[in-house]
Formats: sequence, structure tokens, C-alpha cells
Amino acid sequence: MAEQLGKIEKPLAEKFAKGRRLFFVPLILSAVEAESELQQKVGRYWDEVESQLGNLESRLGAVDRIFHEWVAVEGPEGAGVMEEVNPSSYRVMRPRIEAGTVVAALEDQELLAEYLDWNRCLSVGLQSQKVFKIVYEGFSEVNVKRNEALAKRIDETLGEGEKAILLMREGHHIQFPPDIEVFYVSPPSLDDIKRWVRDRETRYEREQEAEEEDRSNEGRQHGSGD
Repeated sequence: MAEQLGKIEKPLAEKFAKGRRLFFVPLILSAVEAESELQQKVGRYWDEVESQLGNLESRLGAVDRIFHEWVAVEGPEGAGVMEEVNPSSYRVMRPRIEAGTVVAALEDQELLAEYLDWNRCLSVGLQSQKVFKIVYEGFSEVNVKRNEALAKRIDETLGEGEKAILLMREGHHIQFPPDIEVFYVSPPSLDDIKRWVRDRETRYEREQEAEEEDRSNEGRQHGSGD
């Protein structure tokens, strides 16, 4: 069970001083084309992540490893992939990497490639229910395999008494090994970003509905004028 950072008391931190620990950071992607308001919120989010990670490390010690979603190679090459995937998370991790923290390979390259391919297929808006079923089943199958592989990789890589940061999107459904204590980093701006996205999605849906209604009204008007 993950612990909320804001609720961690000193005795609790000391209790887990000798075990394996994982600091889970929800991965918020940086989009260059995003609205400036969202960019500001994302920037503030990563600043708060840095602050909360610093708080954790001051209590439990510096991290030994960094796991990042979509990174299937380790060391400097893995750091390069991290920077390419999401410059914001790399910015927060860079001082740790320069201080000697190891970028660990999290993904299995073949499973990752298959997962991304099925995901791309789902995102194109399939018209055939038969094709959709095939694609969805393929995606679901590889998603389960990928999650199992990610849990296994973390278990095999994280040594006794070590600490690691895991940067990954929420909703992953990974079953972490029971002897790893997971601390959930949850900055206040995370909820702010979620609300912003939901509001924009709601606004877009309403605009689409209004446009569809306008088109329907125009069609009826043209029909009655014939």
C-alpha cells in the first residue's frame, strides 16, 4: 500500500530504513504545443515533485536507481532516452544522475514496442467492430504481460536496502513485490492539472454537441425549404 508523502511521520520513515523503497512519481508528459496555462501548471507540478522528493530523500537517504516508463536501456543511454521522452522529468532527475544515481532499464524492448503499436492502432478510431475486438484483445494481452515484466524488472533490479524513483503514468495496475514499500509522491498541482484537463474535455464535448446540433438544424431548414 502506498503512503502519501504528506502523511509520513518520522517514526514511520525510520521503520522502513532498512527495506526496499520505491518513490512513485506520476508521469506528467510535457507537450510543446500545449496551451501556455497548461505548460505553467506542468512546470509547477515538476517543481513540487522535486520538493517532495527532496523531503523524502532527506528522511530516507538519496536514491540509488531511477526507473522511467518507456526506458528500456540503462546508464547514460537510458538518461538520453528519458530526456527525449519527457524533458521535464529529466530536468528533475538530472542532478541525481550527475551525482551518481543509476538510470535502470525498466522496459522490455519487445513488449514495449508491441504495447505502443497496439496503442497506436486503438488511437486511430477503428470503424470495424471485428477489427477493434482483435486490436483490443491484442492490447489487453500485451498490457498484462508488460505490467508483469515491469514488476519483475523492478524486483530483480532493486537490491536490499536500496531506494529508487519510479516515474510512470497513473493507472498502470502493476503489482509491486510485497516487500517493497511504495511512497506515492502527490503534489497539490497534480489535481489541478487533472481538473484543467477534465474542464477542457467537457468544453470540447459541449462544443462538438453544439456544432452537431447546428448542422442538424441547418439540415432541417434546408429540407423544409425544398
